[in-house]
Formats: sequence, C-alpha cells, structure tokens
Amino acid sequence: MNDELNQKYEELKESINNAGSAIVAFSGGIDSALVLKIAYDVLGDKTVAVTADSPSLPRKELEETKSIAKQIGARHLIINTEETDNENYLKNPNDRCYYCKTELYNKLNELSKKLGIKNILNGTNFDDISDYRPGLKAADENKVISPLKDAKLTKNEIRELAKHLGLEVWDKPSSPCLSSRVPYGQGITLKKLSMIEAAENFLKDFGIKELRVRHFGDIARIELNEDDKVTINENFDLIQEKFKEIGF
Repeated sequence: MNDELNQKYEELKESINNAGSAIVAFSGGIDSALVLKIAYDVLGDKTVAVTADSPSLPRKELEETKSIAKQIGARHLIINTEETDNENYLKNPNDRCYYCKTELYNKLNELSKKLGIKNILNGTNFDDISDYRPGLKAADENKVISPLKDAKLTKNEIRELAKHLGLEVWDKPSSPCLSSRVPYGQGITLKKLSMIEAAENFLKDFGIKELRVRHFGDIARIELNEDDKVTINENFDLIQEKFKEIGF
C-alpha cells in the first residue's frame, strides 16, 4: 500500500475503534465487508454483522453473506425487512432506495437497543457521495456512521485495501438489489423480482459473473460485459427458451 492509503487505513481503524461497539449493516458487498473486517479486527465480539433479508435480495447473495461473515469470524444475524409491504416503495419512485434504507435503519435501531450496541455502521464510500443515492438521506436521518466515506476511501482504494487484508471478495462485482432492475415508475411486484432472479441465476450458470437482467414488462434486457456477449450469442436459443419459460 502507498503512504496515502496506509494513512487512510489507520484513520479508518481509529474511527471504528472510537465507536466502542458496532452493528455493521452488512450486504455482502465489498464495501460493507471491509467495514466488517476492520470492525471485527479492532472491536472483536463487540461487532455484529446484520444482513437484511427481503424479496429484493437474491438467495445466492444471502448465502454469500453467511460465507463472508464466517470467513471474517464475526457474529452474523439475519433480519427480515418489509420494504416490499410499503406502497411508497412498490410504486418505484426515483427515491425508492430512501424507503428501503429507512426500513433497514429502523430495524437496526431497534436491534441496537436490544443488544446494547450504540453505533450503526454502513459501507457508504467516498465515491458514493457524488452519485444520486437517496439512501444517504435515510442514513443521515438515523445517525448511521459511514467510516469509509469519512476516511475519504474511494472504491478503488477499498478494493486495494481489502485485497491487502486478505478478503476473498476484494474483486467482487457490485450487486444492487433486484428492484433496481425495474425502471423507475414501473411498479415493483414479487413476481417481477422472482422473474429477474431466476433469469440472472440461469445466466450465471454459464459462468457469467457480472450482469443485470432489466425487467421491461414482457421483455428482458440483458446487460453484461463485452467479453461475455459471446457466451450469450452461442447459447441464445437456449436462453430465449428459458426466459419465455420464466415469463418474458
């Protein structure tokens, strides 16, 4: 690591240590995995990873959170969130993420009181603040701490640091929730989420790691890296048949 990244790493450890104890909102992505790793390194058993389970979380991602938390060694709890019961969320406005994160942080605040843990940490990084992310407002309203953002760690620096610390998921592609595959303004339904998950799982069985299946009514749009298009083209008839079976 270069000197600048090492300095940020030391600042990150110090800020997390100052929390004393922490619930880490753990999605299984590289950002929250790094926060969990460092929190467990400096706070030990005063760290609890909490993953929110709902229909918008793919089953494979849920299983991966269990694996990552086990690798780190941290206590891991899975809670159910009910954002898909909220009409504001289901209408799928462009601030949909605000309602999802508000539901998450409300549940984490309840849990923090039960466990006697004062602070909640998330994986928001320094690059995120330049994007449109309505969930950041929910974090601010609930006084959630974003140690990666506070240490000014960018996505590339997070990957480098995670690799240095031996996290196996240091190069894991980002994986937003299934609801993000539905265009804003088109309602979220459990059927749509199920269709998207089934379609993406089918494509991943071909060895494609990074992709999105966008839901446009009865039409699916596949987004993936240029190198993986050959795989799609070679198996197009099979994929089309499976997608029709799913409901596209």
